[in-house]
Amino acid sequence: MRSYGQYCGLARSLEVVGDRWNLLIVRQLLIGPARYRELLDGLPGIATNLLADRLRDLESSGVVERRLAGTGSVVEYALTPWGAELREPIESLIRWSAPLMTRGPGDDSFRPEWLALALPALLAARVKVRAAVTIGLEIGGPPYQLRATRSGFEVDPHDGRELDATVRAVPACVLGLAAGALTLENARTLGLVEIDGDESVVRAVFAA
Repeated sequence: MRSYGQYCGLARSLEVVGDRWNLLIVRQLLIGPARYRELLDGLPGIATNLLADRLRDLESSGVVERRLAGTGSVVEYALTPWGAELREPIESLIRWSAPLMTRGPGDDSFRPEWLALALPALLAARVKVRAAVTIGLEIGGPPYQLRATRSGFEVDPHDGRELDATVRAVPACVLGLAAGALTLENARTLGLVEIDGDESVVRAVFAA
């Protein structure tokens, strides 16, 4: 492991997670434990040998652990309790990135499951939930659901439960609404979003 040679918490943290791809691997494992192939699919652009090297480094540092999936013999990767504590700084970085996201995705790749971290991080900083609601998210591909309760926000694939409302929009629009960079009124005026069901529920969650 490379060292900055500095007795500083930030320097020592970066020695563990500062290499390219490391925090994105942690992002994937914050969404949930994953097998090697699932990690490779969820990290567009990473080379197979580089992923193996990064996982080995994170494991030796105590951030990641290998374990058997279910009752089978297939290995999956998961965060250790210490590694899972990276959720807070990663969510802070997601909130800090809001000005960088306003230009849209361009040619960058996007995976819907990344919203599972981004939306709770953005919404928790600015929205107080008074009643539990579930909003469907149709952003291209399989439908997702945003569950809002007094304890926080969760984004998962739609599990078939009844929805209070459904939002149809491109991911950049949903992220803009969650960050407060785009109002629902402006999004409707520009034709960027469609809403089915109880619109007041959507307004309560994506409050400007």
